[in-house]
Amino acid sequence: MTLPAGSTAGIWKIDPAHSVVEFRVRHMMISNVKGHFTGIEGFLSLDDNDITASSVHASVEVNSIDTRDEARDSHLKSADFFDIERFPVITLNSTAVTRNGPGELIVAGDLTIRGVTRNVEFAAEGPTPPTKDPWGGTRLGLTATTRINRRDFGLVWNSALEAGGVLVGDEVTITLDLQLIRA
Repeated sequence: MTLPAGSTAGIWKIDPAHSVVEFRVRHMMISNVKGHFTGIEGFLSLDDNDITASSVHASVEVNSIDTRDEARDSHLKSADFFDIERFPVITLNSTAVTRNGPGELIVAGDLTIRGVTRNVEFAAEGPTPPTKDPWGGTRLGLTATTRINRRDFGLVWNSALEAGGVLVGDEVTITLDLQLIRA
C-alpha cells in the first residue's frame, strides 16, 4: 500500500508484526470459531488538531488466514468462501471519523471483501498516546470492532445441519488490533 504524497508528519504505518485482524463467527449454532489474518498493511493519516479529519487505509492478504485448522483454512480460501484466486485482498478505506465520547470514535469506511464493497462502521478506541520504542521510533495503538453480515459480501456458502440450523452463522465480528509506527 502506497503512502500519500507530501508531508508524512501525520502518517503512521501499520506494523504487521504487532497488528492483527481477528474475526469471530458462530459454528454449528453452538459456539464461536475465531480466526485471524496476519498479512496486514496500511496507514493512518492522523490529524492531531482535528481527529475527525483523520483517515485509515488498510489491506489484508486473505491467504494469511489462520483458524488453527488447516482443512478449514483451505476451505475458507476456496471459491466457496473468499475465493483467493480471484479476490486475494480485503481492503478498508475510511470515509468518515466521528467522536463517540472520550477516547471513542466511529470510523466509517468502505470494506471490500470478495469484490463487494459495503460501507461499515467500526467502533474504535484510541489512538493511544504516541510512545517512543526502544529502536528510536514512535508508536501508537488503535483497536476497532464491527459486525457484518457475511452474505452482504457474497460469502453465502453454508450447510444445513441434520438437527436443524446451519453450519456457519451469518454475523461476523471483526476486530482490528493495530500498532502503528510514525512514518
